[in-house]
Amino acid sequence: MLKRSLTATILGMMMLLILLSSGLATFSIVNLSYSVGDARAINASGSLRMQSYRLLFYANSGSEATNDKIQEFEQTLHSDALTRSLDWSSPQVLKEQYQLVIDKWQQMKVYAEQENSRAYAASVKDFVDTIDKLVLEMEHHAAFKLRLLVILQVVGLSMMLVIAFFTVRFMRRKVAQPLGEMMQSANIIAQGRFNVTIPTSEYNELSALSDALTYTVKQLASMYGHLESQVKEKTLALTKANNELTFLYDKAIMLNSGQLNLKLLKESLIQLKEYQQLCYLRLIIQQDGEEMDVISATDDWPEGQSSTCFPVTFEQQRLGYLEVICVNGVNEALFLNFALMLARSIIIHNATEERQQLALLEERAVIARELHDSLGQLLSFLKIQISLLRKALDEQSCTEKVDQQLTELNQGVNLAYSQLRELLSTFRLTVKEANLRIALEGMLELLRSQTDAEISLNYRLPSHLLAAHQHIHILQLTREATLNAIKHAKAQHIDVSCEKNAANMAVIRICDDGIGLEHIQEREQHFGIGIMHERANRLSGNVTFSANPQGGACVTLEFPPQQESDNG
Repeated sequence: MLKRSLTATILGMMMLLILLSSGLATFSIVNLSYSVGDARAINASGSLRMQSYRLLFYANSGSEATNDKIQEFEQTLHSDALTRSLDWSSPQVLKEQYQLVIDKWQQMKVYAEQENSRAYAASVKDFVDTIDKLVLEMEHHAAFKLRLLVILQVVGLSMMLVIAFFTVRFMRRKVAQPLGEMMQSANIIAQGRFNVTIPTSEYNELSALSDALTYTVKQLASMYGHLESQVKEKTLALTKANNELTFLYDKAIMLNSGQLNLKLLKESLIQLKEYQQLCYLRLIIQQDGEEMDVISATDDWPEGQSSTCFPVTFEQQRLGYLEVICVNGVNEALFLNFALMLARSIIIHNATEERQQLALLEERAVIARELHDSLGQLLSFLKIQISLLRKALDEQSCTEKVDQQLTELNQGVNLAYSQLRELLSTFRLTVKEANLRIALEGMLELLRSQTDAEISLNYRLPSHLLAAHQHIHILQLTREATLNAIKHAKAQHIDVSCEKNAANMAVIRICDDGIGLEHIQEREQHFGIGIMHERANRLSGNVTFSANPQGGACVTLEFPPQQESDNG
């Protein structure tokens, strides 16, 4: 569609109004300028009638003033007010009537100069009638100009009103209405609703404004939609992050509120699997680079499928890793934070166990000092007294029976003193870290220096599996069984193994290649064997003695891990 200029159209209408009003004003001015002498001309022509009759008087009287009156009549007849009747704007009838008056005056002038009053009187009525007709024509001409002015004014005003009406109507329909619709559209846009139709126009200015507003609406809609999508994305991300933080916080409270054990770890893995809608999830606990335990959120684990691993580390210390199988992708940030939380929980658990062990060992060290200072000195004193008593008895007083009793008494004191030394050695065992493997290695290393037997350790128990008080009992029972294999079984190879069986029970086994079960049966009532059973009872487990298929004997301790601590 061919577009027009609104400014040019409005300017054209205004120019038309201005030209029309200017034309009317100009015509009125010209008309008025030509009508200014009409009244004077009518008065002058009217005075001609009076002068005509006055000349008749002077002609009858023969007055010398007749010439003056003729001259005065001619001055009036040829005055500017009357000669205007000959202008181009005067009608032909008026011109002819004025010329007729002049012609008849020439005859009347002759009569007046000859003082022919009879002829003058006979012609004066016709002459005056001619003058009256001239006056009438002048009046008609003046009335015509006035009517023409009125008609032109009425027509001009009518045209101006029509033009003004169409201008106002045009402005209302073509300017005011589109601008109002644009303003309404702008108000709708200001309310955040961009699905609005901007009115179009056939004029360049309004069309440019409509196009600019349409472009602005599209840009605002695009920006607003983009911002809304960003807000939705950020809201979803913040909601997701908040849910993840809440989940991690709840799991942290759960893992650190009580005793850390396999049941608690498995429950947290199950909740993580359900929260993330995973296919498979398990925790591999490592110790010294070896896999010690596997805690799975499901009973079965598919082999051969690709999985994602997240290391469970704390300050460069690797404690294991989380293994995930999921077809929908993995939330790496959540699993990394969960792995870090598990690492902190395990480290806190180990530190707590270490503190408990150190407190327990300190208590046992105090007991050891008390035993050494009391029973140890007392037994030493008894040994000295028995030796002095044997020397004090003479040969006559020392009968065979007395000598036998003194020998048995001395053996009993020596045995009690030996057992006390073993008990003190057991009490003085130290656990410097919350790691039973390191403690066992340290204890066995001390025993290796006391024998030529080869002592090996196969440790496959997770560090979190056992409580602090269990470490002490395991350490002491293992030492007692190893000492028995060294001193009484005459073993050359001693194997110590620590592992977990299918029933999730901790199993400590000390096997040797010594003389077999004979030394154990001979020492069934021995103080150390009884202590072994007592320690097994404290662990809510039991200790058994069996033959080693490779020769020798095996001492097996089986107990449930992570029982509540007792007083021992």
